[in-house]
Amino acid sequence: MKKGSIVTLDIEKFADKGKSLTRMDGYVVFVAGAVPGDRVKARVFRKRKKFAEAAIVELIEASPLRTDPVCRYFGTCGGCKWQHVKYDAQLDAKRQSVKEAFEHSGGFENVTVHPTLKANDIYHYRNKMEFSFSAGRWLTPEEIASDEKFDTSFALGLHVPGNYAKVLDLQECHLQSELSTRIVNAVRDLAKENEWAAWDTRNHSGYLRHLVIRQAAHTEELMVNLVTSHRNEGRIAVFKEFLQTSFPEVTTLVNTINSGVAQTAFGEEMHVDFGSGVIHDRIGDNTFEIASNAFFQTNTKQAETLYKVAADYAAFTPDDLVYDLYCGAGTISLYIAPHVKRVVGVELVEEAVVNARSNAEKNNIDNVSFETGDMMKLFNADFIKKNGRPDVLIVDPPRAGLHPKVVRQIGELAVERFIYVSCNPISQARDLSYLTDVYEVEEVQPVDLFPHTHHIESVAKLRLKSS
Repeated sequence: MKKGSIVTLDIEKFADKGKSLTRMDGYVVFVAGAVPGDRVKARVFRKRKKFAEAAIVELIEASPLRTDPVCRYFGTCGGCKWQHVKYDAQLDAKRQSVKEAFEHSGGFENVTVHPTLKANDIYHYRNKMEFSFSAGRWLTPEEIASDEKFDTSFALGLHVPGNYAKVLDLQECHLQSELSTRIVNAVRDLAKENEWAAWDTRNHSGYLRHLVIRQAAHTEELMVNLVTSHRNEGRIAVFKEFLQTSFPEVTTLVNTINSGVAQTAFGEEMHVDFGSGVIHDRIGDNTFEIASNAFFQTNTKQAETLYKVAADYAAFTPDDLVYDLYCGAGTISLYIAPHVKRVVGVELVEEAVVNARSNAEKNNIDNVSFETGDMMKLFNADFIKKNGRPDVLIVDPPRAGLHPKVVRQIGELAVERFIYVSCNPISQARDLSYLTDVYEVEEVQPVDLFPHTHHIESVAKLRLKSS
C-alpha cells in the first residue's frame, strides 16, 4: 500500500473521532465517512508506520447501518459527522467507544458500560449556535458542478473542517430550530442588501464577524448576539428594527465588539440594544440566567438526563456534604442541592462562579457555596479543613481531564462515593487508572448529548475499596 493508491476495503468497525477502520493484513486503515459493513474503494492520502488514512472514492456496497442524511450540506459541513448512520448504530458506537477507552486507555477489564442513553430529540437540539461571517465562501461540490456563478466574497454559516478562512453559506441547519435557520437566512439578506462587509481573516478587515443565537428549551426566550469588529450605532439601529419587525420571537439583542485578530465570538465590549441581555432556561426545578458569554450545557433537555444519572449514582442522603469540582456555572451543584446538606463548588473561571452564585440566589438555594481557584492549588488539606470532609465527590473536568496532582489529591482524600462526569472517556479512563488502588469502577453510563456527532458524555460510578 502506497500513498495515492486505490484500495478496496471492507469496513470493520467505528473508530475514534467519528472515523471507521479496517485492516489489511493486520495493518490499520482509517476511513472518514465509512460505516461498518461498507465495502468501498478508497484513496490512501496518508501513510504511517502503524496506520494509513484513506478517503472514499466509491461506495461499492452500502452497510445496513447507513441511512440518508437529512441535510444537503452533509459531508462538506463540519457540524455533523454521522447523519448517514442510523441513530441506534450511533448509540452502539458511542457505548463501544467508552468501553474501549476504559480497556485501552485505562487498562480496565470487565467494566460494566451500559447502553447509551439516547436523546429524545436528535435534530434541533442545540440551544446555542455560533455562525460565522466570512469574506471567503467555500463552495460545495454540488455548487461547483452546477456551473452557476456564486458570490464568493460573502458567507454566513459554518466552517468546513480544518479551514477557518472558508465558510459554507448555509441555507439550512438541523442542529438548532427552524426559527434559527430563518433568522440566519434573513440576516444574510439584510447584510448583503446594506453592503455590510464580512470579516476577512487574511487582512483582518470587515464589519460582521459572528451571529450567535441562544434559544431556551423551556421558556420562550431567544437571544441574538451580533459580533462585529467595531460599534456602529447606525447599523445596529437598522439591525434592531429589522429583528423587532421581522422576528418578534427575539427577546434580546446583544452587540459584542471583537476588534482583535482572533476569530472568536467573545470580545472586549458588550452592548445590550434591546431586552435584558440574557435569556432564562430551566434544568430540573432551577431556572438559570444565561448571558451572551456564559457557559451552559448545549443540549438543555439531555443535560437534565446527565445530571440525573450522576445523582442516582451518588445515592445522596440528606446529611451529605458534596464537593462539585470544575462546577462551571453551578448547574450540577444547584441540581443536587435539594437532596443533600451542603454543596461546595470549585471553578477556575471567575465569571462562571459569579454566574453560579447569582443562579443560587435567584433560585433561593442557600446550602451551596462556590470558590474560585486553580484546582491543583486550591484542593488541598487547608481546603478540606475549611469546608469539611466530603461524603461525595463529583468532578466534571474539561476534555483534557484532571491534572495528575489533582488525581493524587483525590486518592489521598479517599471519599466514599466518587462520581466522574466526562466529555472525553479517554482522559476519564486514564485518570481513573491511577486510582485503582483506592477505587473500584462499579459501572459507567454513556449519555448522548450530541446526536450525529461522535461526542459522548460518560458518567463513572466509583466506590472506595475496603482498606
